[in-house]
Amino acid sequence: MKKYSCIIFDMDGTLTQTNQLIYDSFNHIAAKYLNKTLTNSEIHALFGPPEQGAVENMIGKEHIIEAMDDYYRFYQNEHSTLAKIYPGTIDVLKYLHSHGIRIALFTGKGRRTTDITLEQFGISAYFDMTITGDDVEKFKPSGDGIRKILQQFSLVPDKVLMVGDAVADFKASRETGVDIASVLWDSYGKDDVINLSPDYLFHDVQTFFDWLKRIYA
Repeated sequence: MKKYSCIIFDMDGTLTQTNQLIYDSFNHIAAKYLNKTLTNSEIHALFGPPEQGAVENMIGKEHIIEAMDDYYRFYQNEHSTLAKIYPGTIDVLKYLHSHGIRIALFTGKGRRTTDITLEQFGISAYFDMTITGDDVEKFKPSGDGIRKILQQFSLVPDKVLMVGDAVADFKASRETGVDIASVLWDSYGKDDVINLSPDYLFHDVQTFFDWLKRIYA
């Protein structure tokens, strides 16, 4: 089996069970500024730019500063109630770290919410590099974030694996030539991801972890 020198993880739906927190954060803003509630599909349609761009697309520019203060406050205050880290995730990160595998994070969320989640779960120290939606010119499904990681550590794509739950992760990996492990334990686009025929497909964290242990045994 191929041994990767770097593994790049997505965050939401991959390492962390934060989808409900994201839905509720957006709906907190929708209720206050639009007097409405959005469906999950309507919220998914906003994804691409990090939170400020998505909120601006939702309510316009007039109240964006106030709205973002509300968004970040809600996201932080409700994090401990609505968000979890998937059981086994920290064991995966510890294992890779102990085997000298470079670990990076490439998420479409913004820097501020990324830092909140990393701090809340105590996992920031495991990542050699963190790329958020605020750090790229082109958002997922662009592979700009992966290219930044490849460049930073002088990596060849053949030795890098992207791990993510969404179609955007698949497209970013294909654009940059890195392999993709699609994980489906909390994917909101599960059927679409399966139909793309990723290099590897995992339905639970433990199966993914067992596979990694076979690679680096």
